[in-house]
Amino acid sequence: MKNVTMFYKATCPYCIRAERLLEERGVTNLEKISLDSNPEQRAVMIERTGRRTVPQIFIGDQHVGGCDDLMALDRAGELTALLAS
Repeated sequence: MKNVTMFYKATCPYCIRAERLLEERGVTNLEKISLDSNPEQRAVMIERTGRRTVPQIFIGDQHVGGCDDLMALDRAGELTALLAS
């Protein structure tokens, strides 16, 4: 299974929902980059994604977007394959 990286904020309901879905799909290697305790990481996130909102999720080196994007991948049946490839 590929490594998953997520830029997040602890109180963000979308971050919590995305993390829960990833756990349900068997992800055990989730690297969480907190913008709460590392505010300088926001600039890194924006540069890498072009987006300002959290969460921002990477599966391997591929940026998949935010929570809605992750949910859409799952509904389309593509998330499990992306995690495994």
